[in-house]
Amino acid sequence: MERSQIAEEKLRLMVFKSALELGTKVDEHLLEMYGLDKEKYTFMLPISQNFFDDGHLKVQINETVRGKDVFALTDIGNYSLEYKMRGMINHTSPNDLMMELKDGIGACNCHAKNINIIMPLLYAGRQHRRNSRENLMCGLNLHELDQTARVKSFITFDAHDQGVEHAIHNMEFDNFLVSNTIIERIVNDFSKEDLENLVFIAPDNGAAARRNIYLNSFNYSEIHREAGSFVKQRDYNRIVNGKNPIISHDYCGNDNLEGTTALVTDDMISSGSSMFDVIEELHKRGVKKIYIVVTYALFTRGIEKFEDYYKKGILDGVYTTNLSYIPEEYKKREWMHVCDCSPLLAQIIYNIHNDLSISEILRDKSYPVKLLENKFKNN
Repeated sequence: MERSQIAEEKLRLMVFKSALELGTKVDEHLLEMYGLDKEKYTFMLPISQNFFDDGHLKVQINETVRGKDVFALTDIGNYSLEYKMRGMINHTSPNDLMMELKDGIGACNCHAKNINIIMPLLYAGRQHRRNSRENLMCGLNLHELDQTARVKSFITFDAHDQGVEHAIHNMEFDNFLVSNTIIERIVNDFSKEDLENLVFIAPDNGAAARRNIYLNSFNYSEIHREAGSFVKQRDYNRIVNGKNPIISHDYCGNDNLEGTTALVTDDMISSGSSMFDVIEELHKRGVKKIYIVVTYALFTRGIEKFEDYYKKGILDGVYTTNLSYIPEEYKKREWMHVCDCSPLLAQIIYNIHNDLSISEILRDKSYPVKLLENKFKNN
């Protein structure tokens, strides 16, 4: 692609293969914001990513980044990429993609004016505290980036625990929420009747803060809102499939849920096992429609059970984002609603690059109310 007309523009995107689909959309939005033809120009750096037969990798930047403001975008949750090691085919793991990011940063570290990391799904984000003799991998990784690389800012979305930012002292750490993007899709998709009687559910204690964000966002006079939580007890003496098994999962809240529409909000679906308990309990209590709302739909296992629940009419849908990899076959499922966060990400990059405030992007509480006002006025 021609670059002459944007040669003086200091913005560059270093998009790794793991985030290529999302990065391409972000690039298109940025070109539109700058008034450039997406058929002719791009902000994306040409890079080479190679795995050697012994398992080592190398990232090479094929264009100068001297004096540029580089935004490195990676998706450590993308397990679809393959590479060969000693003749065997492997799928990329978060560890592979984390090392790839560090190699890419190292390739431009001495030349770029600023390096900004965008990692929507935070590496080792659930290793945010110690339960026994174990490493705080998330904090250690952030500390390493903070101390050894010339990174200006680290951008993530819906971190499992934002307290991990205490591991860093030099680089900026911004944790963006995607609630407004998902709410926009929900308001457009739901009927007025579905919106009039909502119940917001936290599947465990750790998700209560996220539930409250959605609860407060729907603070509109025409809507009756309820809040509930499930309390999860685990057996910390055993590990099954990498997790401490759940002993009990009890509901706390208004027992009269007959005819309501439930939004069960969390940061991610992994295997989905605890979500099934929540769905079944809400169904027993007479909830009319049940929707799962998560930033990341990982589906490490159990997606067929979600399909089964949908066909039985127990589950009505899952709302998630495109911030981390979802297989195409999953996206095509009737109950799966993937919200596009590329406009949000492009706006974040634009504001940071141009030294504009990001406060409204971080905490825009007025937008959901405007959406609801338009919905109820037009129906």
